[in-house]
Amino acid sequence: MVLVSPAFALVAVFVLFPLCFAVYISLTNWPLIGPYHFVGGRNYSELIHDPAFTHSVLFTLLYTAIVTAPILVIGYAMAVLVRANRRGSVFFRTAFFLPFIVGLATESFMLLLELQPDSGAADYVLSHLGLARANTAWTVHYGLALTAICVFVIWFASGLTMMLLMGGMQGIPIELYESAEVDGATWWQKERRITLPLLRRNIALSLIISVIGSFLAFNQFYILTEGGPGTSTQPVVMWIYEEAFVQYHLGYATAGAIALVIVVAIISAAQFFLLREDRPVRR
Repeated sequence: MVLVSPAFALVAVFVLFPLCFAVYISLTNWPLIGPYHFVGGRNYSELIHDPAFTHSVLFTLLYTAIVTAPILVIGYAMAVLVRANRRGSVFFRTAFFLPFIVGLATESFMLLLELQPDSGAADYVLSHLGLARANTAWTVHYGLALTAICVFVIWFASGLTMMLLMGGMQGIPIELYESAEVDGATWWQKERRITLPLLRRNIALSLIISVIGSFLAFNQFYILTEGGPGTSTQPVVMWIYEEAFVQYHLGYATAGAIALVIVVAIISAAQFFLLREDRPVRR
């Protein structure tokens, strides 16, 4: 009990107390500066009827749906490429994982410069390939902005998925593959019947990290589009930020944050359930 007490104290101070205090703030009209009053569940009731909040949630769901599968597929392909100690595999591992190490905010600022019309490298390269005009304004058009951010995030996050899956792949006994080869299994049969079932835990972790990261997306949208044009690319975390620190509706914004935490917890629990190891694998 003595050994558990310090850990429990840390969790209580840095997790439980802030969470309980946030729930309390969400039940008030806390204005960040000045007096506040207890309003009960009014903030949550207003959330349901707030079109701006609804739009931010739907946009976040759309963004999550677009990027999750490509991150997993590309990350898996990268892991397959570099899992064996072939010549050059160390270089490719470093190159694939480097974007994640540099950081999302830094690379978002770099991308913002490259997406500038007439001066950015994106327009220069794509115009010479016939894929875009030389003066395309990527960040002020909804479709172009969403496309650019999704491609950018897939490139950024695939390296982390590669590392998570590669670690699981390297832990699979090579004898299983050798036995499958003796039985005449093809490469795809070995991947489907050996690698994928034994990687279920790693795949679940990769998906959960990817989905949670997508729901908490903020830096790339704030830096590249500022939620525009208008509020068309405003994710739910940016809506919370705007309500709390621009409109000074801290109680209302905290209610939105609590709702986001609940949604993320439900989705994570569903992923754990669907990808749990005791589920039978379909042959």
